[in-house]
Amino acid sequence: MFGGGICQAIHGLSGQGASDYFAIGLIGSLTYVGRLRARGLYDFGSVSKPGVEMTEVIVSWAVAVLVLTFFAFLAEMSILFSRGSFLLFAGAAPVWLLVVRKLEKLLLARGIARGAIGRRNIVVVGDNAEMEAIGDREYLAFFGASEVTRFVLTDAEDPQLRQSSDVAMFSAVANFVRKHQTAEVLLAVPWRDAERIDFLREQVKTLSVVCRLLPDAQIRSLTNFVWSARQKVLSIEIQRPPLGATALAAKRAMDLVFGLAALIVAMPVMVLAALAIRLDGPGPILFRQHRKGFSGRRFAMLKFRTMRVQKDGQTGEALVHEADNNSRVTRVGSRLRAFGIDELPQLLNVLRGEMSLVGPRPHTLTHDNHFEKVLEDFAFRHHIKPGMTGWAQVYGWRDATTAVDPTVQRVKLDIWYINNRSLWLDLQIVMKALCTVLRRKPNAS
Repeated sequence: MFGGGICQAIHGLSGQGASDYFAIGLIGSLTYVGRLRARGLYDFGSVSKPGVEMTEVIVSWAVAVLVLTFFAFLAEMSILFSRGSFLLFAGAAPVWLLVVRKLEKLLLARGIARGAIGRRNIVVVGDNAEMEAIGDREYLAFFGASEVTRFVLTDAEDPQLRQSSDVAMFSAVANFVRKHQTAEVLLAVPWRDAERIDFLREQVKTLSVVCRLLPDAQIRSLTNFVWSARQKVLSIEIQRPPLGATALAAKRAMDLVFGLAALIVAMPVMVLAALAIRLDGPGPILFRQHRKGFSGRRFAMLKFRTMRVQKDGQTGEALVHEADNNSRVTRVGSRLRAFGIDELPQLLNVLRGEMSLVGPRPHTLTHDNHFEKVLEDFAFRHHIKPGMTGWAQVYGWRDATTAVDPTVQRVKLDIWYINNRSLWLDLQIVMKALCTVLRRKPNAS
């Protein structure tokens, strides 16, 4: 049915002069491009290689010519074109296609050299021998990486020295990734070293980057180290970012629109709250506390001060998880907490891009460091921006705690949200959080 429809469309174009040639050329082009795409020759890795894939180009064009001949025969259009012109077209086109392919590669090479194209930075962590076996050309062809930063792990045999060295090395890796906005981390370690691979897998959870385990020397020897776009299955994807570019843009747009609207609506309440805090006693109106955000980057989270300033100048807010009847909580502060008004300044964090309206609630740095050691998936919460409220909060887990069991439940709900996030889900969470505030229940801490 599909073939007959194409034939009918081509037959309908007969007698229209140039449109006949356009229809034939369109079918030939689509066939040629489709086959090259299926073979992976339009992937960045293939296009960036200097050599022209002469065999693939000629074979793909031959397939296109056969398809053209077939459809022209079915549509009874063969009599409209001279055999000589068709043979000339079939023979000259692949020469031009090879020339164009070569020019594309030359222009792409210049763009890569200038950094205008394929400027994709990656970090490679692993054994020195494994990393030296793979050259920069393979990183470019395989991952589209123009800059490769290597971090070499120790080859010490002493277990304690090796562990301490690996911890220090990955700390440097994490700082580099966050500072340079690195897109991908590659692990180049022997696959038989399961202990080191497990360690690296746990460490990379703190970073919101793609992480792949490269084939080691033994695996490469089985494949004769033939790298191509069709053999990307050789690398094992250990971790992928939970959100793509489109989803991130949509979530950011929602944060800006709803965050700005909420700030305008809440401004009178915030002004009254600031005035009440100022009249209630000495001390700053706003309290700033560093929390971990997206990919573990630190930021200053804003809150209205709800506790008295101590003699050393501290507000005591570091102990935000103490009960609301704590002796240091001010009279105004207890009312602000009851209605969640103390959290309203975080709308500024949302507009600045440090937080989102919906996401896992950020813990104190002390609690983050503690739970990252005792809970396997705790660091995965940093794969998305922290939120003013979240899935765990609307389910009733609003009060952070130092106890492990309640935190386990919060982490499970946070991870479920990360894996199932959608704009509709975000809207549901926002509406449920508003209903919670209107029912005069304490909001997320």
